[in-house]
Amino acid sequence: MFILTTIEDLIQIKPQDFDVPSAQALKDAINTKYSNKIVQNIGLCLCLWDLIEASEGLIGHGTGLVYVNVEFRLAVFRPFRGEILQGRIKSSTEEGIVLDLEFTSEIFVPHHHLPSPSTFSRAENVWVWDSDGTELFFDKGEPVLFRVEQEEWIDQKPTIVQKDANGVVIEERDTAWRIIGSMSQSGLGPTLWWAEQEQEEEEEEEEEDGVEGDVEMGDIDEE
Repeated sequence: MFILTTIEDLIQIKPQDFDVPSAQALKDAINTKYSNKIVQNIGLCLCLWDLIEASEGLIGHGTGLVYVNVEFRLAVFRPFRGEILQGRIKSSTEEGIVLDLEFTSEIFVPHHHLPSPSTFSRAENVWVWDSDGTELFFDKGEPVLFRVEQEEWIDQKPTIVQKDANGVVIEERDTAWRIIGSMSQSGLGPTLWWAEQEQEEEEEEEEEDGVEGDVEMGDIDEE
């Protein structure tokens, strides 16, 4: 789920950061530039892992900025195909379900990757799975297990964010990357479903063991 990626980049140190130790100033600048950012064909960068090498700083003309060539490693979220992860249901639409992993919500489960037959309830805005006549709900906030099916990279065009007179964004830009998941296999979906099923199976086994024990005791008494 998490990987380390090595990157080389030209990092800027601002004059107001000159009183900070150089290593810490570099770390702060790298985290500001990369943390919680999606980098094409790399993934979701979380934070700096460590510094590997840094050059001598060069002062830019007229700006006061110091430029440093730095090689460093980042902790990156990029799960592999087939990996089973746990998240929570954030929202549901007729297209599918959006999942939240606390640090990202770029997880989408299309309706065709839900257990069959599943239908969308417009009244409650939830997906419902009909399991042999029993309705099981994909409720908002429920912890779920899902399987990573693929990742989507979306080209981002340089556009200006449009706002109305009140400063509200009229149209948000699409994400540059997201994970496509699945909850159609057995054991996936809300963890509550399978916990209840396991409990029922254990109770049935205990009842069967109790019946067998009574029969054996009866046989001994007859002898």
